Amino acid sequence: FAVSVIYEILKKLKIKVDYKLAVGVVPYVFLAATLRVLQDAGTFDTIWLITPGIYVTMIVTILSILIFSFFIERKFGVPYFKILFILGLLLIAVFLPLLNFINLTGFILVSLFYLPWLIILYKVKWNTPNKLVTSAQMFDATSTYVAIQYFGYYEQHVVPSFFINIFSPISFIFLKIVGIVAILLLLDRFTEDKEFNNYLKLIIGILGLGTGTRDFLRLLALT
Repeated sequence: FAVSVIYEILKKLKIKVDYKLAVGVVPYVFLAATLRVLQDAGTFDTIWLITPGIYVTMIVTILSILIFSFFIERKFGVPYFKILFILGLLLIAVFLPLLNFINLTGFILVSLFYLPWLIILYKVKWNTPNKLVTSAQMFDATSTYVAIQYFGYYEQHVVPSFFINIFSPISFIFLKIVGIVAILLLLDRFTEDKEFNNYLKLIIGILGLGTGTRDFLRLLALT
């Protein structure tokens, strides 16, 4: 429902779903992950920083700043996505230092397992949006795998948990790559509206990057 409403708002504001919007939104994905980890660490204690409350918090935050940035662009000619991006970075600068990063081993392991996927996606012949979305989702898969395999975490979601319990944590990575590639191919095949196609890919990318960043930061700060 929220995805549909947001898309209609973007259309009414005549904001194109393109790389500019994606760039502007990315800092808020990292902000959401940071706030959630601070919630896990006990720095905050509120239902508005856990699912589903955090989605409401971030949607309201992003839409408010987006609309503000859009009208600044109309009035002063400053590109809205630059304002959106900079304000997002400022918010990250406020909250990220509250985390205490202590797990260097986790950082190294995630980097080592994620690097091959970046190389593969760089080499493969595919359009850039699909590569970016896949890389975001594989970051999530890699962070999850490392957390479960090496640091005693467990998967909460039903479907991946089912496969992990049967085939081991490494199965989550292959489950993720097969699923995301299939979804992107289906979107390109059956979605005639290019704008809506871009929007759906942006949402999928945000979901992957958001959960992946949350898992990554939690691994580094709370192990």
